Amino acid sequence: MHFFNRITHETPESVELEFTLAGIGSRAWALLIDYHILGLLAVVFLIVWSIISYQLVDLLSNLFRGADIGLWLVAIALLVMFFLYTGYFVLFETLWQGQTPGKRFAKIRVVRDDGRPISIGQATLRSLLRAFDDSLFIGAFMIMFTRKEKRLGDLAAGTIVIQAESPQAAANFPISESANNLAPQLLYETDFFQLLPDDFAVIREYLQRRKTMAPKAREQLSFQLAGQAKNIIGWEKLPQAVTPDIFLEAIYLAYQEERDKGTRGQGDKGSLY
Repeated sequence: MHFFNRITHETPESVELEFTLAGIGSRAWALLIDYHILGLLAVVFLIVWSIISYQLVDLLSNLFRGADIGLWLVAIALLVMFFLYTGYFVLFETLWQGQTPGKRFAKIRVVRDDGRPISIGQATLRSLLRAFDDSLFIGAFMIMFTRKEKRLGDLAAGTIVIQAESPQAAANFPISESANNLAPQLLYETDFFQLLPDDFAVIREYLQRRKTMAPKAREQLSFQLAGQAKNIIGWEKLPQAVTPDIFLEAIYLAYQEERDKGTRGQGDKGSLY
């Protein structure tokens, strides 16, 4: 079993991202919370369905003589329970950027193998295979004894479960005065909350490594990252005096400020890679 296992992924921009895997403890805690919520929803549904079925059984028996109405009502209830079980995880993991209420409480989330948000297809595949993972604790054993801590659903969908709020090191690179002045403007004038944590990680990695890059490679990469970040946050054009490096520094500062406040939202508009 691997505690706080870390894996790395190199983006098309040649920036190396590091992810901290969630671990069996956090995943079990998140699943326990989710199953309690699902259990409560199931109880509410069964109570409501029992009341409705009691009212309908006589009416439906008269309409469909010879049919076993009770059996049909049970079949409908089981079908709804199945959709509730699978749909719960699909709905939340798609809309909440890879998190369910349990995962959000445990501060973990599901992402693709390359760190991007999962699609609805991947969330569906993970959810459909969850029953197999729960059988005989197959999923738990696979999480504990595989390098990337993947259960069957993760292997099939191409996903990993990571810590959602890994500690970030303080900036060990210079920040220009122009970037300090631009950062507040980004928060007020752009759709800044669309920037994902993985996008921020790419920018931070570039800012930390730029001094070691060849001038031409640095210029090309900064221009590419600035253009992609500009599109994500919805800024049409950079001010004339703002260079790509200044813009990326300002994004770094603005993101750090919002994260420290604990008010940063989650978006799904785009990604740097």
